[in-house]
Amino acid sequence: MNTPAARLRASSLAPRGPKRHAPHPAPGSETSRREFLKSIAVAGASALFGPEAAAFAQSQAGRRQWLIDVHHHILPPAYLAEARERVIAQGQGFLPARVLEWTPQSSLSEMDRNGVATAIVSVSTPGVWFGDAKAARTLARKCNDYAARLASDHRGRFGFFAAVPLPDREGSLREISYALDELKADGIGLMTSYGDRWPGDPAYAPVFEELNRRNATVYVHPTGPNCCRELIPFVPYVFTELPHDTTRAISSLLFSGSLAKFPDVRFIFSHAGGTMPMVAGRISRQSAQRKDLAAKVPRGVEYELRRLYYEVAGSANRPAIAALTNLVPMSQILFGSDYPWGHIGVTADAITRLGLSDEDLEAIGRGNAIALMPRWKT
Repeated sequence: MNTPAARLRASSLAPRGPKRHAPHPAPGSETSRREFLKSIAVAGASALFGPEAAAFAQSQAGRRQWLIDVHHHILPPAYLAEARERVIAQGQGFLPARVLEWTPQSSLSEMDRNGVATAIVSVSTPGVWFGDAKAARTLARKCNDYAARLASDHRGRFGFFAAVPLPDREGSLREISYALDELKADGIGLMTSYGDRWPGDPAYAPVFEELNRRNATVYVHPTGPNCCRELIPFVPYVFTELPHDTTRAISSLLFSGSLAKFPDVRFIFSHAGGTMPMVAGRISRQSAQRKDLAAKVPRGVEYELRRLYYEVAGSANRPAIAALTNLVPMSQILFGSDYPWGHIGVTADAITRLGLSDEDLEAIGRGNAIALMPRWKT
């Protein structure tokens, strides 16, 4: 089918010949950010509508908002009223003032400065679960209603991944139905763990059965599990335990059989998959030697990992991207910023220094997100 969306997907997925890399501007400069936006705008216009549109995009580059940011957080007033001290505690002394001072306008201003057309927002760690199911249900509903109003008030600028009150399964199933059917959320947001339970826990299977039935997009954000926050007291757990917990979450889904059992859930994992790209080969090799584990991943570990999606907030550096791109095709990599914990411009600038082709920059910056969430193609 030769539609614009199909041609864009084809440009993102098709094998490519040797890459030609243009020189990129100095790190951290306004010029580098503009060049990134210019390159993906031109590449995207060419893929969608041909060389004349690309020439027009060239003339308009620097004015057009183009990026889709899939790792962008909100702090609704109801959430801060409930979780302010927990958010501060999660910050481990590294919490920027802009986090607690977040407003919709601060997001929009940051997006406009850095060429983001649309941010798919979510609630960050510590999530909405604090031990009481009723309170978690109420807080999840307030956050999701707030996100839906944000999207309605600023059409085209915001989508959202809805919060659910896991480990409360019944409450989560109700919120999934409400968020996807009534609020038209782009997907569901989960944490990598809840206390000391990870998403592959059999108790969560009914939730993933429903998400699979709906072909839902599920964005998974890291958090610190109870077991591991004080393992090395003088090393803040946000340095190491957050990426490790992403690896634990993926591993739990692999070896519970959840990834094989629920193939229609489209998972997005944060920060280039945490440490998973570095240990994937070890996991694949050693699990193949154990029949009990191999049976849970009948198509193999690498097959399951290659079909997941990964965003690059905090990971747009050569070692992380080299590991990720040697594990998954370019079609599975998305742009994310971690705003307001991170600056959008940091990732947008860093990505221009990785030696990627214009086509790959366009795929990461926008095209792959559109293939996953087609309503943002306009």
